[in-house]
Amino acid sequence: MKELYEILGVSRTASQDEIKKAYRKLARKYHPDSNPDDKQAEERFKEVSAAYDVLGDPEKRQQYDTLGSRVFSGDGAGGFDPSQFADLGDLFNLGDLFGGMFNREQSQAQGRAARRGRDLEATVNLSFEESLNGVTVKVPVDVMGACPTCRGTGAEPGTAPIVCPECRGRGVVSQSQGLFALSQPCPRCHGNGTVIEKPCRVCAGTGRRRETRRYQVKIRPGVTDGTRIRLAGKGEAGLGGGPAGDLYVTTRVAPSPLFERRGADLVIEVPVTYAEAALGATVQVPTPDGTQLSLKVPAGSQEGKLLRVRGRGAPKLNGGGSGDLLARLRLSVPTKLTKAEREAIENLQKVSRENPREKVFS
Repeated sequence: MKELYEILGVSRTASQDEIKKAYRKLARKYHPDSNPDDKQAEERFKEVSAAYDVLGDPEKRQQYDTLGSRVFSGDGAGGFDPSQFADLGDLFNLGDLFGGMFNREQSQAQGRAARRGRDLEATVNLSFEESLNGVTVKVPVDVMGACPTCRGTGAEPGTAPIVCPECRGRGVVSQSQGLFALSQPCPRCHGNGTVIEKPCRVCAGTGRRRETRRYQVKIRPGVTDGTRIRLAGKGEAGLGGGPAGDLYVTTRVAPSPLFERRGADLVIEVPVTYAEAALGATVQVPTPDGTQLSLKVPAGSQEGKLLRVRGRGAPKLNGGGSGDLLARLRLSVPTKLTKAEREAIENLQKVSRENPREKVFS
């Protein structure tokens, strides 16, 4: 069997991302749609897809690296399923010793049971405004889906898998070891119980084909950075008729230049002059929905004071209205003064009786 890393043109130390990029490049190059009536390209496409089916799955890749190609079917994509190997009950096969006292068929059937498809992960990037208002986005996902040509059977259209003649559909064969009988996966059908005499030309008998699907994902108002959304049944197709896995979409929200997120509350920095803080004032402040609100600054407000405007924050993801807008006051000290301003401040200094350090250092 040809080395799978060599097929994809990557080293054994390649990351999963590097393997994925190499597969995409080769799949585009040799895809049947881009190479009509080119048998050589078609065979290369099958070979590349089969190799990625193993190396693109971290669990299968680890098994391949540890145990080698002998645990995979001839096309390299059959996968290694530890559940196909005998457990302790099969090893000593007491059913053979005591005339079927134990139900051997039940343990044999476990080797070819249907398996759930793998869960997939995807990330979607949102602007700060989209996270507040909600949006519907299209998310592309590379997925192993059922082959449309053979409808997941792995057999060429017009044909069907047949019962394995070696194990007669049990998926396991027994070998006598003195007083005991050792059960192991059937070498002919690899524990499936069936064999494909005419493999599907598109999926090379795997019953699955890697494809890019684009799902419309509705992002609800109020999501935060790292929110995880589950799309049931949108993961990879199952094996042996098993259910499909799920797709998990994680949101990545760009920061806002004005607002700091605290759950459903939003914090905004509001610069005020000394006169506005000392005497009190009403100032205009932007809100998340793009409008302005009139904020009343109480007389004698100090640097860093938080003023709360209820219900003008971010929508609460699980319903129940919106959070609050928190306005943090920042004292703005002028760097350049006119003559009149300097005279006014000097006069204020002359008549001021307050010593702010006295309260702190005394």
